[in-house]
Amino acid sequence: MSTFLLEIVTPERKVYAEQASMVVAKGVEGELGILPNHIPLVTPLKIGSITVKKQGSKDEIIAVNGGFMEVRKDKVVILAESAELPEQIDVDRAKAAKERAQKRLADTKQEHVDFKRAELALQRALNRINVSGK
Repeated sequence: MSTFLLEIVTPERKVYAEQASMVVAKGVEGELGILPNHIPLVTPLKIGSITVKKQGSKDEIIAVNGGFMEVRKDKVVILAESAELPEQIDVDRAKAAKERAQKRLADTKQEHVDFKRAELALQRALNRINVSGK
């Protein structure tokens, strides 16, 4: 079975660069499965996890918070706002962020609360907690 290079890059660093046999990502229009020799495309991504399938090994899950995915014939590049491998996630920090966001969303009487920002913070926190598996 053939493979392709998957790179996940953030403004700060290259998070991931390995060969993969399939990548599953959450695009704004739905879930995408990318196999080797996929037609070239560029698509925006939602906050969610990226599943990397490799030959003969366990799937890898990576938390990605938005960005774009560029698919080429032999390479997939994910340009993410932020990305973390499960072992890099600070679960306590993510749980604290989740609680803060839930409090902001629950307090509907405050006029100065930016609900969209609170919703995105909640989505990022839940994504990190789910990917960490804890």
